[in-house]
Amino acid sequence: MVLALLAFANFEIASADWAVLGACLALAVAVLLFIFYIQPDASDLAPHRTKLDQLLERRDTIYDNLRDLRFEYRSGKYSEGDFESMKTALENEAALVLAEIDQVTDAQVRRPRGTRSADGGAQ
Repeated sequence: MVLALLAFANFEIASADWAVLGACLALAVAVLLFIFYIQPDASDLAPHRTKLDQLLERRDTIYDNLRDLRFEYRSGKYSEGDFESMKTALENEAALVLAEIDQVTDAQVRRPRGTRSADGGAQ
């Protein structure tokens, strides 16, 4: 039975169109190379966000946390001392983020775009 299957398989391969078989083999090799050899760049997967975008998102998160903290304090979840310590920590973090936002925006505003010399050419 096994010999009959081998003989049939040999007969089928022998009569197959070698061009089609070669094209299928080339396609299989190309697919395997693409899957295992080509690696995507990490920057392709992550959205491109500037430092300012990240800081603004962080600022919004801190403001949301402060709002939630006040709500939970008013509902009685935290004591006065716990509320004050957490509020102070969040406000300090917000101040640092706001200062960093100011630095980034000032750096963008003050960045020289090319100075012109007396003859009108850019340096």
